[in-house]
Amino acid sequence: MKEYTREEINHLLDSLETGELRVTEKNSDGTWVVHSWIKEAILAAFRLGVMTDMSQGAFPFYDKDTVPVRRISPQAGIRIVPGGSSIRRGAFIASSVVVMPPSYINIGAYVDEGTMVDSHALVGSCAQIGKHVHLSAASQVGGVLEPVGALPVIIEDNAFIGGNCGIYEGTIVRERAVIGTGVIINASTSIYDAVHGNWIKANENGQITVPPGAVVVAGSRPVCKGPGKEEGIHLYCPVIVKYRDEKTDASVSLEEFLR
Repeated sequence: MKEYTREEINHLLDSLETGELRVTEKNSDGTWVVHSWIKEAILAAFRLGVMTDMSQGAFPFYDKDTVPVRRISPQAGIRIVPGGSSIRRGAFIASSVVVMPPSYINIGAYVDEGTMVDSHALVGSCAQIGKHVHLSAASQVGGVLEPVGALPVIIEDNAFIGGNCGIYEGTIVRERAVIGTGVIINASTSIYDAVHGNWIKANENGQITVPPGAVVVAGSRPVCKGPGKEEGIHLYCPVIVKYRDEKTDASVSLEEFLR
């Protein structure tokens, strides 16, 4: 692993904040590629850092001096509503993003224009959030620094993530998908597509992909054998109940299928 200087680390974090560099990028064929060397440099920033008192008034904070809270000027066009939100150094936040309190956006994350990060929402390290995404209150978008080649969670353009959702372990939510309130998706939660009658499972890299325009709600499936079957036990299962079309409003569609 390369040894970095503080100057190199600062330049890299600056480049991440301006969007000149990005941990993960989308290829023309729709696949996502991870730039492992950027993750390695972020990890080096933590190794180089020295524990520092970053306290503000009555609130004590202690962290590595190489990865402080990111400074944002009013000219950036980002709304950070008062109330305790924090954005870490090395995160890209586009103009017109709104961050409601309290929220947290971690190092290496990418939040594109027009996105709403609602109260108590988390955008994990290196997570990628597209344009005009709505992350509802208490939604959790997992991130990943190690292993360096692992894909973080990716939420593509115009997706809607409902309240109290958890999207983890390199899940890809494709464009215009709607994830209903309380849905949890990770590599081990196969999704049942009730429209097409098939299961969507993790690929060979352990990532699961929510199709474009899919409307996903929390469901269940019965245990098929053993004592659980005899007792009528059901297991949690995300279910695709429909696909959006150009005339369908996300919130109306979601309310209709959750009733």
